[in-house]
Amino acid sequence: MNQILFILGGQPISLGTAAGGAVVFALFLLASGLIVAARGNRQRMLEAAAGLERQREMDEKMGAIMRANSELTGRIQTMAEVLSTRQVELARHVGERLDSVSSRMGQGIESSAKSTSDNLTRLNERLAVIDAAQARLTGLTQEVVSLKDILANKQTRGAFGQGRMESIVRDGLPHGAYEFQATLSSGTRPDCLIRLPNDERGLVVDAKFPLEAFTALKEALSDEDRRSAGARVRSDLGKHIKDISERYFLPGETQDLAVMFVPSESIYADLNEHFDDIVQRAYRARVIIVSPSLLMLAIQVMQSIVRDVKMREQAHVIQKEVRVLLDDVGRLRDRVVKLETHFRQAQDDVSGIATSADKITKRGDRIIALEFEDVPTAILPGARAAE
Repeated sequence: MNQILFILGGQPISLGTAAGGAVVFALFLLASGLIVAARGNRQRMLEAAAGLERQREMDEKMGAIMRANSELTGRIQTMAEVLSTRQVELARHVGERLDSVSSRMGQGIESSAKSTSDNLTRLNERLAVIDAAQARLTGLTQEVVSLKDILANKQTRGAFGQGRMESIVRDGLPHGAYEFQATLSSGTRPDCLIRLPNDERGLVVDAKFPLEAFTALKEALSDEDRRSAGARVRSDLGKHIKDISERYFLPGETQDLAVMFVPSESIYADLNEHFDDIVQRAYRARVIIVSPSLLMLAIQVMQSIVRDVKMREQAHVIQKEVRVLLDDVGRLRDRVVKLETHFRQAQDDVSGIATSADKITKRGDRIIALEFEDVPTAILPGARAAE
């Protein structure tokens, strides 16, 4: 045991020492192994504990996930139910809105159709009015063309002026106060002869107005043409005025004045505006130039004269009728007085009847208030007779 096996660091190592060292080393290794094993067991235990903890945490997390999943499933189901309910409500609201919109659209379409139909009806009526107006315009155009043809022909133009003058005279004067185409003692025939009351002389009206010169004046384009047409107007009118004064002034048969009828207001205005010398010449020749309106005014004045003369002629008849009317009024007054007397008598009779009725009513009230045991003397026949 004391045998030296080797020298280490100058120190001899014996067998016992080596054996002790080996034992110690073996114990150290054992202790190290135990420590390492313990550490491994502890590490495994820690790892197992950590695994359990992780498992527990995993279980908890899985539980939480399962709970969350369950809650999510519930919420999804609730949401699905809510969405289904909302979808049903939405479908109902959409249906109601569609029905309302369809109804409004139908009403709008119906109203629009009615309005369109009314507008078309009014349009048709207006088109009918336009067609009628067009027909009238066509007829008026034809009449204007006919009038132009009439005015282009001297004879027809004279007939046109004659007709217009006759219509004015015929509308304003009573029958018998005028005569158309009357024959005078000289053999001439004026267009119209008006006879005024209390005067045997007739008033001559001439309707043959020379229109060709005025037509040429209207159609003149140059100053030379206008001067030539103006000279022609003066010449034609002067000759016509002279013819009237020479042919129709017959002492004791016609008036000292004659009327020259112009069938157009515009021509009469042009005549007074541009040919004042001709107008003055006609006045000096005792020829009065009149337009249709002035002839109407003159006819109305003559009508008033005729009416006044007839009123004076019938004055005695009017006085007689007034006297008869006054007699009738007097008889009416007497009858009214008699009727008033009858009314007054009837009123007195009605007042007496009312008084008797009041008395009867009062006596009836007293009779109702009586007691049969105590009969007052007021109801006895003798007392009633006294009353």
